[in-house]
Amino acid sequence: MHSENWDDLRFVLAVAETGSVLQAAKHLSVNHATVLRRVAAFEERYETILFERTSQGYQLLSDRVHVIRAAHAAEVAMQEVHRLASGGRLSLHGIVRVTSTDTLCGAVLPRFVAAIKAEERNLAITLLSSNTHLDLSREQASIAVRPSVQLPDDMIGEVATELRLAAYAADPEQSDWLGLSGPLTRSVAATWMDANVPDDQISIAADSFLTLQAMAALGHGIAALPCFVGDCDDRLVRLPDAMPDLTVPLWVAHHVDAVETQQMRAVKRRLVAFLADQKELAG
Repeated sequence: MHSENWDDLRFVLAVAETGSVLQAAKHLSVNHATVLRRVAAFEERYETILFERTSQGYQLLSDRVHVIRAAHAAEVAMQEVHRLASGGRLSLHGIVRVTSTDTLCGAVLPRFVAAIKAEERNLAITLLSSNTHLDLSREQASIAVRPSVQLPDDMIGEVATELRLAAYAADPEQSDWLGLSGPLTRSVAATWMDANVPDDQISIAADSFLTLQAMAALGHGIAALPCFVGDCDDRLVRLPDAMPDLTVPLWVAHHVDAVETQQMRAVKRRLVAFLADQKELAG
């Protein structure tokens, strides 16, 4: 591979991983015009278009995913050359995108990012907060941290810990419940509520545990919440008689077709250890 091709490839990878020319430029310590020029040069050289330019950023086209995977494989090879040439020392750099729920991104994962950045100053971590499952096959994220009974067939991973959920309310005498909508209908709490809570006891619903937490604190009903959310809110009390404590595995996973870079493997390994050490997750 010619050096100029590899240089252009670095810029292409940075845009694919950040979804933004400005963020890619910041990570590579260049101006955004340089990123645009290098991406355009790559696309012109191979007579292809890699990204859809949208108001939300640069979206990798679905039929170009294989190009980015091959680019990741080339990056892994270059990193291995660097590691061997430097006597086997591991130096993490590049960008790793982690997707998780709004609750974990808000209350838990920022501490992980701070800890890993203190050790690896050349490694960039992007947190993507979403209760829906991002399409990892289109490189929207490298790693997913998700509570789920089991992973879908197109993902592989490791259980870091068990996430505990319980019932909470502002008033222990509360009888109405707050419902779960959207992606939360697939949760273990929703399964239990479907079997045990009559529809006429559900007055309001939401698709976010953080929204349910706020509504429960205002006295609108009983909310099924992750214990690390409910236990930290002085406005709420846990109601063990309203719902049994439920647990669900918390996975650190990636897409089966993902090319695991050195930094991705390192972040996954440290994520598993970090989450296993967060005792509040298990309630």
